[in-house]
Amino acid sequence: MNRLLLALAAATALTLVAPAASIAQDMNGQATAAKPARTLQVLSPADVDPVRLLPPPPVDGSVRQKTELAELRHYQDARTAEQLKRALWDDAHENVSLFSTILGPRFDLAALPQTAKLMAIVENDETIAASAAKKAFHRHRPWIFDDSLVGCPRGAAKDPLSSYPSGHGTIAYTDGVVLSALMPDHAADIMARASDFAENRLICGVHFRSDLVGAEALGTSVAVMLLRSPALQAQIAAAKAELQAAGLTTP
Repeated sequence: MNRLLLALAAATALTLVAPAASIAQDMNGQATAAKPARTLQVLSPADVDPVRLLPPPPVDGSVRQKTELAELRHYQDARTAEQLKRALWDDAHENVSLFSTILGPRFDLAALPQTAKLMAIVENDETIAASAAKKAFHRHRPWIFDDSLVGCPRGAAKDPLSSYPSGHGTIAYTDGVVLSALMPDHAADIMARASDFAENRLICGVHFRSDLVGAEALGTSVAVMLLRSPALQAQIAAAKAELQAAGLTTP
């Protein structure tokens, strides 16, 4: 039976284009149904092909990689308790709520259903794009080279080959570019927040500098494709009108 479960789990692994279910086990070893895999809602697999969108990360042991590792050690030595506190908050808010720190309490998706619907679509396709890139490049996390790097939780199941690009950074730039299009009068603050959110992955010690560069490139590309998609124009217009009606942006 265990062999059968393993075979089913392998056969139903995550894909970009088709819904799937996987088999997991609970703490008692009993089979449980895991959540279905995400599927692209607007973009195509070709749109999010990581080899087309991103250059490869620095090679392990290269001068650039060693320089980036030294930068992380500097961050760990120089960061303040307040900086780490903010980085930990950001670590736990890997979604559009990260912008509530600058947009204020009125930016509450529970009260903004059209905006919430749009951002759910955006984050769905962004997550698939980031996951595809991580799997394509299989870059080691910084702690593989220096286990003394301590900051944000690594997570018990965190893949050590998932460094490039930063998932947090990708979602910050994807959401940031989309929100900037919806709220152009706040664009400068939104994009500054996206950059700060990504930078905190260095404070956490969980990503290299080039992981953030890749995240900015991927996140921006995904956002632009989504904003240009004919399939999303009605939802974009509805979200923009809703944000204007809520007084969060000007017409």
